[in-house]
Amino acid sequence: MSEWRNWSGLESASPARVEEPADTAAIVAAVERARSEGTTVKMVGTGHSFTAISAPEHTLLRPTNLGGIVAVDRDAMTATALAGTQLTVLNEQLAALGLSLHNMGDIDQQTLAGATSTGTHGTGGVWASLSAQVCGLSLVTGTGEVVSATEAENPELLEFARVGLGALGVLTTLTFRVEPLFVLEANETPMSWDECLDGFDERTAAHHHVDTYWFPHTDRMLSKTNDRLAGSETAPLSRLRHWWDDEFLSNSLFGALNHVTNRVPGIIPRFNQVSSRLLSARTYSDVAHRVFISPRDVVFREMEYAVPREAGLTALREARAALEASDLRITFPVEIRVTPADDIPLSTSSGRDSIYLAFHTHRDADHLAYFALIEPIMRAHDGRPHWGKVHTRTAADLAPAYPRFAEFLALRDTLDPDRVFANPYLRRVLGE
Repeated sequence: MSEWRNWSGLESASPARVEEPADTAAIVAAVERARSEGTTVKMVGTGHSFTAISAPEHTLLRPTNLGGIVAVDRDAMTATALAGTQLTVLNEQLAALGLSLHNMGDIDQQTLAGATSTGTHGTGGVWASLSAQVCGLSLVTGTGEVVSATEAENPELLEFARVGLGALGVLTTLTFRVEPLFVLEANETPMSWDECLDGFDERTAAHHHVDTYWFPHTDRMLSKTNDRLAGSETAPLSRLRHWWDDEFLSNSLFGALNHVTNRVPGIIPRFNQVSSRLLSARTYSDVAHRVFISPRDVVFREMEYAVPREAGLTALREARAALEASDLRITFPVEIRVTPADDIPLSTSSGRDSIYLAFHTHRDADHLAYFALIEPIMRAHDGRPHWGKVHTRTAADLAPAYPRFAEFLALRDTLDPDRVFANPYLRRVLGE
């Protein structure tokens, strides 16, 4: 028996069987066996979801042999990759072909199946999430059938399975819209709370991508704007500056200091004041994925909610007020991102422009009290929780948040009638 554990250490499971399928036929065999036995099967990714969305109950499938780009259509500007490909691998392989995704989040360790199935997103752009860039896919259903979906073939399946939570089938390939490789210029600017929020709407309107951070117990914020450059020339950070800022200060030193503050939480406000003032303005440019992605070596726990765009800053202000009125002490910054609406039924941005508010703690700090304080505020503003991040929601209160929730459940009944892909998390958020 082998134990499965996710990256943050919050979730674990002890599957009865572990397999590394070499192809789709092996996945079909595993699904058919599980169905005949009345057991369950889960294809895991790299465990970067903070929830137990991919936790296996019985059979665990690893995508070790299911990576890489398998087709590129330069006329249609699409690229198809095996669903077990890590995003970091896809980015490098696309770049070698002179291609890029339109947008992405700031972590690239996830598999494509895991990232799209949970609605992983970036900020700004025409499409913010990876799922919204998917224009084709194939999967193995709970009855062992291999089904493909494009905008012309099985469009309803494509519509729902782009954010399928792992409940509709085991994804085997994903086809993404791609673009010619482009260069982004990043400008990182420390600001005060009032300066940042007062100019927030103008800033997000003026730049392609805006990522903002607030440092709890301070008035300090950091705004990062990313804009496309017309040419191909890059001016990346020097090796020394990258090491100092992104590896030493933001990871090695920050991680070490968190071990201290976890034991002496009373010093956290002063720690945040000092660390936020160590940040200085900087400008650099590089190919897109190297600007979007940031190193994340310090293990943390996270809750993230998408609230309607018009309510986002109000929800942030209320979260700050609640934290300041409490006796909690939080070292990690709160991240604020903006996304356009999409048309994916279970996307957290479905049907509405959104502001995402992400709350983090160090892995050794108590995340439960902090998230319990903040989650009711997000819910009061019609917030939708990120499917791969900590939350307490259930099917009963998620259904009203998604106008097409019942349609998703009906499709699940068709594709997985015996619940071969079920686990405790999916039973909680989707029902039996």
